[in-house]
Amino acid sequence: MADTSKMMAVGIVGYGHLGQYLVERIQREGEAAGLCLAFVWNRNTERLKGSVPEELILGQLSQFTERGADVIVEVCHPQIVKDFGAQFLSSAHFMVGSPSALSDTLLNKQLRQAAVHHGRTLYVPSGALWGGQDIQRLNDSGTLKALSIRMSKHPSCFRLSGDLLSDWKEGEGRRVLFKGSVAELCPLAPNNVNTMAAAAIAADSLGFTGVTGKIVSDTALSQYHIVEVEVTGANGFSVTTVRRNPAQLGAVTGTATYNSFWSSLLVCKGHGGRVYLC
Repeated sequence: MADTSKMMAVGIVGYGHLGQYLVERIQREGEAAGLCLAFVWNRNTERLKGSVPEELILGQLSQFTERGADVIVEVCHPQIVKDFGAQFLSSAHFMVGSPSALSDTLLNKQLRQAAVHHGRTLYVPSGALWGGQDIQRLNDSGTLKALSIRMSKHPSCFRLSGDLLSDWKEGEGRRVLFKGSVAELCPLAPNNVNTMAAAAIAADSLGFTGVTGKIVSDTALSQYHIVEVEVTGANGFSVTTVRRNPAQLGAVTGTATYNSFWSSLLVCKGHGGRVYLC
């Protein structure tokens, strides 16, 4: 049996597809990776029964401090980041799976300050963003001039506020739903644009208001999501990447993103009081 005192204790907040994947992988491979579960929380605890050991189920999220987590991973909804993010950082490193929440300028500032104050790391997973560290390096060198991300999915894969896509029909083809700043886009599609939010954090000099986001509904995309990133630097430098992420109809998250989250979690060993793209 592994000595859990030498392992990193992980609290999982949310038990949707991604939360379930992380819990199951920690249960299966955690010992070899140096990870163990501190707790699992879900708004509906009935979903956890039979899959998560009773002693690991956290009934009230406000009682998370009693479980001694080294890192807390949010994989449910931006509102949890707003309500508990600063509290999480007071006692653990925090990996925010809904970085679209950070488009709220006040919350972004609050969490950054909490990270510095408590010496904890606010981790932002790359998710479906390809080349995030390269964008960050360009940003840090002062030569990043522009960044735009276009995300195209089947309409069943979008979760949008309002009625932006309430009238879609199979076979209608391609429809541009929004083009503008990522700051404006995040509240409209909080569950769909975390890739863009991660990019805005990597491109800190541009921020959420300076990074351009575009979402496109395309009924032809029945097997994957497409993420296109265009980076512009100084003196004519530019890079364009196109990422095809396999995904079933109706899936918010592409299949390759699950492995990406696991890789990000393995990085969360503590990087001081700051924001860290992982």
